Amino acid sequence: MSPSMHALWLEDGHLQVRADVPVPTPGPGEALIRVRLAGICGTDLEMVRGYYPFTGILGHEFVGQVVAAPDAPAWEGRRVVGEINITCGQCRFCRRGLERHCENRTVLGILGHHGAFADYVTLPVRNLHAVPDAVPDEMAVFTEPLAAAVEVLEQVHVRPSQPVLVVGTGRLGHLIARVLTLTGAEVHGVTRRAENATRLRAAGVRPLTPDQVPTAAYPLVVEATGSPHGLDLARQAVEPTGRIVLKSTYAHPQPLNLSPVVVNELTLVGSRCGPFAPALRLLERHRLDPRDLIEGRYPLTRGLEAFAHAARPGALKVLLVPGD
Repeated sequence: MSPSMHALWLEDGHLQVRADVPVPTPGPGEALIRVRLAGICGTDLEMVRGYYPFTGILGHEFVGQVVAAPDAPAWEGRRVVGEINITCGQCRFCRRGLERHCENRTVLGILGHHGAFADYVTLPVRNLHAVPDAVPDEMAVFTEPLAAAVEVLEQVHVRPSQPVLVVGTGRLGHLIARVLTLTGAEVHGVTRRAENATRLRAAGVRPLTPDQVPTAAYPLVVEATGSPHGLDLARQAVEPTGRIVLKSTYAHPQPLNLSPVVVNELTLVGSRCGPFAPALRLLERHRLDPRDLIEGRYPLTRGLEAFAHAARPGALKVLLVPGD
């Protein structure tokens, strides 16, 4: 009989803690990883609400330790983080270097591949990145969302002389705002919460309430709320010929008046996953320390409590600790 493990299992919109899930066996080119920490993000919450049909183990933000890698034993014992898109390497998009858009991809904890809210997870060795010794687990667990924040700079040029607005400064929005400050630009972040405003100021970001956001004042706006109100505010705040980066999980169809987009010659940029290597460098060099965003840690066996905490309005990062 195969050994079993604890895992957070989603099925038909119902999340449960199970203790009878078989420990996965790594396939060709894969590694078996013991999860040390995992983070709950907005996409996980939306998955429970029905964002995407999925049955299995949720979770894609994690740091772990390789316990077995039959085809690459040099990885065994190393602390790692893992890119979430498992790709074929052969389709037309993979051949063009667009692996994250692989036609045959599965996605860790989201599409066709069990995720990291478990004692163990498997990933292809090619998806792994070694965690530098100088980066503790509590920082490394932010690698995936930090990489998503860095992706904004991969997609658009940010001039230090121009202001930037981030609409929605929650889990991911905070990281985006902090990454943008590294460019030297003046970064403003929209929030309604006093404690959030204090945290933004400490990170060099000027907090604004929605009523304080000026009209047509920003050449670049990052929308990170995933809500119609956030999208409306972003459109009002961006200046003519400006760019709006859509950086969120849009769980439902969004109404959008396209006339101002055409008249003001706006550019809408969809943004998803990002590069892990520069994210790890930022953490290793302590250019960015996200640990103050952690507001809760729960053993995996209390995963339902952890999800309830993460779903509170204004909640930041909640971590799961397998084996604790």
